[in-house]
Amino acid sequence: MIKKILSTALFSLFLTGLATAQRIAYVDVTAVLESLPEYQKAQEQLDKLATQWRQEIAQEQDKIKGMYSKFQAEQVLLSEDMKKQREEEIVAKEKEVRELQRQKFGPEGALFKKREELVKPIQDRVYSAIEKYAQDKGFDFIFDKGSASGMLYADKRYDKTEDLKALLKK
Repeated sequence: MIKKILSTALFSLFLTGLATAQRIAYVDVTAVLESLPEYQKAQEQLDKLATQWRQEIAQEQDKIKGMYSKFQAEQVLLSEDMKKQREEEIVAKEKEVRELQRQKFGPEGALFKKREELVKPIQDRVYSAIEKYAQDKGFDFIFDKGSASGMLYADKRYDKTEDLKALLKK
């Protein structure tokens, strides 16, 4: 009799555990984005812009190489002051080109800003769709398969951040 009660109780606990299990899914956000025509168009636009800027920078680097070659060829004919002046011109031009690269391709550069302008609205739309899908289908967590960013959606009831903060304050 005790065995039957105990086994019934364990079976009930097992079923309760199954009923409250979290629903988890994953999505390949990169594949979703690449399937959208507006994302492809934005990427093409960014690629063209980046190619144009790389060519401009390459032309400036070629000018520096030309300046350096000319300096090496004329070096024996130049006075010390003239040598120093030419070297300073070359160094200044190199610095100018590095600054141009930073302005175009740096973390806060023009390409980053253009990407944010063109791609971010599309990404926001995708993330909103993921959140709506998760809520509509009853998923508690959705992860991104294709990147290190990890979690795309989590039901707020599973956020235990405040509990942990309170525990650490004790």
